[in-house]
Amino acid sequence: MPPNHTSKQPHDNKTILVIEDDGSVGSSLVQIIVEETQHLAFLVTDPAQALQVFEDLLPDLLVIDYHLPHMNGIQLYDFLQQRREFKHVPTIIISAALPEEDVTTHHLFALNKPFDIDDLLSAIHDFLDTPD
Repeated sequence: MPPNHTSKQPHDNKTILVIEDDGSVGSSLVQIIVEETQHLAFLVTDPAQALQVFEDLLPDLLVIDYHLPHMNGIQLYDFLQQRREFKHVPTIIISAALPEEDVTTHHLFALNKPFDIDDLLSAIHDFLDTPD
């Protein structure tokens, strides 16, 4: 194959789960991730749906909106951190009004809405595409 080929190796594909209660925002994020990275992305719109998905899928990265129905994004993150398999899953918290103290205390990467999509793509690259 020529050295400048653009085919992507299947082992490069990682899974990103977007948890965003605004379906149009979440769908846009998923579309951008799929089009601009080599990764797979899925959308769930509430924490209960996310917990069901987690029974069958261990994502490589979480993008969680802070304002969710029934619990906020940090509460969902805390709940997941109690499970051993989620301890090392990087998480990006997004919101128009982030509680900076909670973000700092939890050592989370945060993006304030509206954010530049390049900032999200850069964070995804830093979390998933750089060697450990």
